Amino acid sequence: MGSVRIMGSRVTLDTLVAAFKKGNTAEQIQDSFPSLSLRQIYGAIAYYLDHQEDVEAYLEERQTEADAIRREIESQPQYSEFREKLRRRRAELIDA
Repeated sequence: MGSVRIMGSRVTLDTLVAAFKKGNTAEQIQDSFPSLSLRQIYGAIAYYLDHQEDVEAYLEERQTEADAIRREIESQPQYSEFREKLRRRRAELIDA
């Protein structure tokens, strides 16, 4: 399944709804995403509130897909090697 985006932007519905659920106002959301107009933000919030059950099902499906992708990536041997390499490099930078 693809992602639902706010029309004319690259901002996903997931992102906007998450900010709204954290208690951000439309104005605060716009501060984080200045490419969105207040009209777009209020429209997306209104859509969410009017279709909350459907949007929550969509968000749950997206999270399930993300979890499956994360598990697939983490199961690959090169992932562990790469993470360990990053940890060592980070430690070197902190100690420098």
